[in-house]
Amino acid sequence: MTHEKIRTRFAPSPTGFLHIGGARTALFNWLYTRKSGGTFVLRIEDTDQLRSTDESTRAILDAMTWLGLNWDEGPYFQAEQVAIHRDMVQKLIDEGKAYYCTCSPEELNARRKKALAEGRKPKYDGTCRDKGLRRSPDSVVRFRCPEVGVTVIHDLIKGDISFKNEELDDLILERADGYPTYNFAVVVDDARMEITHVIRGDDHVNNTPKQILIYEALGYEVPLFGHVPMILGSDKARLSKRHGATSVIAYQEMGYLPEALVNYLVRLGWSHGDQEIFTIEELIREFSLEAVGKSAAVFNPEKLLWLNQHYITTCPEEKLLELATPFWVKKGFDVSDRQYVAQAAANLRTRSKTLVEMADSGSFYFREEVDYDPEAAAKFLTPEYAGHLEAVAERISGIADYTKDGLEAFLRSLAEERGTKLKWIAQTLRVALTGRTVSPGIDEVMVILGKERVVRKIRRAIDRIQAGG
Repeated sequence: MTHEKIRTRFAPSPTGFLHIGGARTALFNWLYTRKSGGTFVLRIEDTDQLRSTDESTRAILDAMTWLGLNWDEGPYFQAEQVAIHRDMVQKLIDEGKAYYCTCSPEELNARRKKALAEGRKPKYDGTCRDKGLRRSPDSVVRFRCPEVGVTVIHDLIKGDISFKNEELDDLILERADGYPTYNFAVVVDDARMEITHVIRGDDHVNNTPKQILIYEALGYEVPLFGHVPMILGSDKARLSKRHGATSVIAYQEMGYLPEALVNYLVRLGWSHGDQEIFTIEELIREFSLEAVGKSAAVFNPEKLLWLNQHYITTCPEEKLLELATPFWVKKGFDVSDRQYVAQAAANLRTRSKTLVEMADSGSFYFREEVDYDPEAAAKFLTPEYAGHLEAVAERISGIADYTKDGLEAFLRSLAEERGTKLKWIAQTLRVALTGRTVSPGIDEVMVILGKERVVRKIRRAIDRIQAGG
């Protein structure tokens, strides 16, 4: 089947946050659509009245917006289409392609157990199939599945997959409460929205033959299907929270950049030679379903961290300022001096794997009181080193060339004059100014802090030494 205009959709259920697997499915749909110049539709599948929430809907929309996955139509809400779903169910009943069933859950369960015990497939046994029942308070509507023949999925990723119709079930189309089941609603909605390509996780493969039969029963054109492989944890089990796989928004809160997550997600199951780092423009240009692997992808948090550090390091300064600022605000720091915040972020970028790590390691730029690491203070904030600090504090106001190079020259000269190695003065200063033995270059730190802050912090360190630690 050929399509002049490609239309794809992402259709999450608003029963929780957008997780990694869903985000990758949305991304693959988005890239495929953007490459073809098609239309990307967002539909919220909210017919599960008990579990769907507005809060989850907002969280999903926020996550997609943060990732940059803009949609062309929607969001449409499935629950608003229930009247149309009911009309389509009635159409199938009128044409003899669906029927009412009054089997109770207890009866169905007992029959399923009996079938399993006898080595048969535990599918619906057709008790109500030819009874000609009418609607009643407890009745559901079942699909009259063909009992012979084969249904084939021409999968764009996995190739042809065949199912014998006799193995399939007379699935429920409409529940007793009048709401459609997933397999029915999704067919009606996709057909009405003229979706040409259904790209989704391969946990849906077993739903697809049932849906194809419903398309055919309703007289709809069957779209093309592509089932992307699952994402597994390092232990090859299905990805879950214990693998660190939380929601997309949780990654935002942990200080990941959207570009890093997008770049990482697209490489879970898709590749383009040995290239690891892609711009969005490159992804749109190079992405194809043919290059999506058939086997499951393994989630590697270290690889994601590596990518995130790359994107932090290469992020334009103005953008880095916007991204980093909220993390210092969360700590209660004054970020009103944008130039100062920008300098601090730029100084910390090459040492930060996440923006949370940047905010933590750079707290000394904003905190008036230094939070000393006990071991570092015990080693360097001692009477033995107090003279070095005193000398810096006394002379710093007179340094004309207060730049990285000027300060480096000043500290080298001071070390020579005091008959010690530069590293002892530098480390003592580092602990006095940052509270740690590891930080960006001490000359860089001093430039950003400025003379006044440096003197104040040194004086506090000297007071601490004099007070006996």
